[in-house]
Amino acid sequence: MMSIFKKLETTFAAAAFAEEGEFETARQLMNEEKQPRKSDRPSLRDAKRTDSRPTLRVD
Repeated sequence: MMSIFKKLETTFAAAAFAEEGEFETARQLMNEEKQPRKSDRPSLRDAKRTDSRPTLRVD
């Protein structure tokens, strides 16, 4: 997760480039924030669900 200060820094840098007419550079900077982060941790979406549920019985 990108910290709020890093987001602000990137946004202000992109604004500075846009003010100088470097629109493509500004777009590239803003798109860097949108890149998915890479993690060694498995995602919840990758977890496999089991269809079998335990059966609870009352005797």
